[in-house]
Amino acid sequence: MLIVGRIGKPHGIRGEVTVEVRTDEPEARFAPGAVLSTEPGVPPRVETPRRGGAEPAATADPEVAYLVPDELTIEAARWHQGRMLVAFEGVLDRETAEALRGTLLGVDSASVAPPEDPEEFHDHQLVGLAVVTPAGEHLGEVVKIDHAPASDLLVLRRPQGGSALIPFVKAIVPEVDLAGGRVVVDPPAGLLDL
Repeated sequence: MLIVGRIGKPHGIRGEVTVEVRTDEPEARFAPGAVLSTEPGVPPRVETPRRGGAEPAATADPEVAYLVPDELTIEAARWHQGRMLVAFEGVLDRETAEALRGTLLGVDSASVAPPEDPEEFHDHQLVGLAVVTPAGEHLGEVVKIDHAPASDLLVLRRPQGGSALIPFVKAIVPEVDLAGGRVVVDPPAGLLDL
C-alpha cells in the first residue's frame, strides 16, 4: 500500500477531517469518488470523567466502539488555510470523524504508475532494498522512509541490530539500483554512529 495521507483532527461538526497529505498528486488522490484503503493508526482516546480514565472514541451507542472501515470513499475535498479538508461518505458527525484520527490512507501500490523522473521514487520501491557503500560493504536494509521537513530519510535496519537514518540526498545516496535491489550510500564520517 502506498500511503497518500494521514487523517488529523475533525473540522466542524459535519464529519469533515483535516488530512496530512503525503502525495505529490493530492487533487487526483483525493478526488470525489476516489476510494482509499485504510490502515488504522493509534486509536484516539477521549476522557470519561465518570471513570477518570480514557476510552476509545465511540459511536452513538456507548457500548460499541467505532471501527474504521477497510476503505473510505471521498465525498468532497477542499483546501482551507493551507490544509486539506476531506469529507468521507458515511462520516456525518464530529464524533465519527474523531474516531478516524490517526488513520493512514493509501492506494494499492500496484495501481500506481512509476514516476517519470528517473531520480524520483515511491516509498514502496525503496523499502526492502539492500544498502551498501560504494566499496560494496553491506550497511543494512531500507525498512521505511521518513518524510522529514528538510529531506526524506531512509530508515535502515542495521545487520548488528538497531537502526540508522540516512538523508535521501544525491550527495549521500549517489545511486539507487532498483533492478539490482540495492541503494549505494556514501555516508559522511560518524553518520551511522548517531
